Amino acid sequence: MDIVKSTRHQKIIGNFRESFICNWLSRSGFEVALIDHTGLDIVAYNPSNKKRLGITVKSRTRFAGQESSSVNILSNRKNKNDRGKLLDACKSFACDPWIGIYVEASTFADLFLTSLKNYDAKYRRKKNLKIDAWKMTKYDLYRYDKDKNVMHIIINFSINNWKPIH
Repeated sequence: MDIVKSTRHQKIIGNFRESFICNWLSRSGFEVALIDHTGLDIVAYNPSNKKRLGITVKSRTRFAGQESSSVNILSNRKNKNDRGKLLDACKSFACDPWIGIYVEASTFADLFLTSLKNYDAKYRRKKNLKIDAWKMTKYDLYRYDKDKNVMHIIINFSINNWKPIH
């Protein structure tokens, strides 16, 4: 089924990605709250190890043929310093900074969750780039799946009886 975005698609997908991550963290024993704070979307507390995560979440919808396009996750520009905002918010809330990435295509979606520390150590290309990206090539997906510090959920969309309403 082809993707046809509504005018509110970015808002809708944004709400979905955050709730989806909250659901999986909650199912994993975390206490979770959606928050509306600059640089931060979710605060999650793991009672078993007493760790608090501050998570910024990015999402993209990919049309056919664009599934391997990277996702811009953090801007490092002076006027839009996403990394600095995340770090500042995590300091205020005493959290470890994490990133969540939700990427959907017409027949499947991927959800990734990893610490900023892990991203920086293994996947960040250069420190002086204006944009940090989450790569989606086959090679990168293989690397993420082999990394025990990258949580990954694959969702396959199986459409039974969903047709455009006329």
